[in-house]
Amino acid sequence: MFVQDLIDALDRLAPLRYAEPWDKVGLMIGSARQTLNGPVLLCIDLTPRVMDEALAMNAGAIIAYHPPIWKPLERITDDSPRGRVILRAAQAGIAVYAPHTSFDAAPGGLTDWLCEGLSGNVAAKDGKGVIHGDSRALTPRTAPDESQEVKIVTFVPAGETLERVRNAMASAGAGIIGNYRVCSFGAEGVGTFLGNENAKPAVGQPGRLESTREVRLEMVCSRSAVALVIETLRSFHPYETPAIDVYELLGQPERHVGTGRRLVLDRPATVAELGERLRGHLDRVRLRMALVDSDKPITHVGVVAGAGAELAMTAVKEGCEVFVTGEMKHHEVVEMLNAGCSVLVAGHTNTERGYLKRVAAHLESSLPGLRTHCSTADRDILVAVP
Repeated sequence: MFVQDLIDALDRLAPLRYAEPWDKVGLMIGSARQTLNGPVLLCIDLTPRVMDEALAMNAGAIIAYHPPIWKPLERITDDSPRGRVILRAAQAGIAVYAPHTSFDAAPGGLTDWLCEGLSGNVAAKDGKGVIHGDSRALTPRTAPDESQEVKIVTFVPAGETLERVRNAMASAGAGIIGNYRVCSFGAEGVGTFLGNENAKPAVGQPGRLESTREVRLEMVCSRSAVALVIETLRSFHPYETPAIDVYELLGQPERHVGTGRRLVLDRPATVAELGERLRGHLDRVRLRMALVDSDKPITHVGVVAGAGAELAMTAVKEGCEVFVTGEMKHHEVVEMLNAGCSVLVAGHTNTERGYLKRVAAHLESSLPGLRTHCSTADRDILVAVP
């Protein structure tokens, strides 16, 4: 078994393409080609204590939810705690992988796991839960398919010429949609033109307004292939100066992929009831609440793991009556209350750590013979004082 096998299994659970553009995700230390010798340790933060734990168990790899390398490094030495952790992992040959926001955004990922608990679900024996209600991303992922980043439109006479231009554009990389090639759309119409004395029109004469029946030909294309497709189009088009339009395409939103969730409960619940569900789901004794109305049953819940303040007002605009996250600043909570939305705060890493058990189960199921261990040294750094 190689580190690449581990990476592939993680990508099936939460593809890295789901991560936010600003995030630092993927293999951070080690080689994908190295043999995976030893168990895989899962944690939220790769701290010195977690590194001690990994070395003691002869771990072959560490999955650290938060990327241990974030800012650019000028040097890797033992002069700082982070430098020592990175250096020790490299010296021991331990691969380190960080999934971060890819876990948050994926269907059935970390945020959906939170929604399961908030909806009143109890996980089944296989460890897979069900959300009792409708759940969708607060900010749906809209990354366009690489083969459909732009659309090229031109106007061609019908008949053999149309087929020749279409096939030529396809040979240059246009018209790819999923498993299909030479995809195009054509609509007939009438084109007009008036050539000057230097024109050499394929139809009609210079100096006279001409009209001819044409087909509007549309084909999608990747940005990298645009230049070649246009060059090829010009080579096969019968007109001296063909009309060519290039339109940039937006990605199609994926309802269940993206940051945060808008959860609509099957059955209304009070904020206090949601708090009890969340405490049981996270195995936490204490939560913090900021209430607009403690008795009003609610149905719409905004959910963001970790630090979710940036999406708080998005949740309000989406009709959420309570916002559940890991941490928020005082004035951010005040702003939510003023907007008529209650807040449930459970602690940054507390909203994330419980999901690691599901990741471990997925890896052991996907890679028979692999041993996993959820770190016991990794814990909430903020402790409640009795």
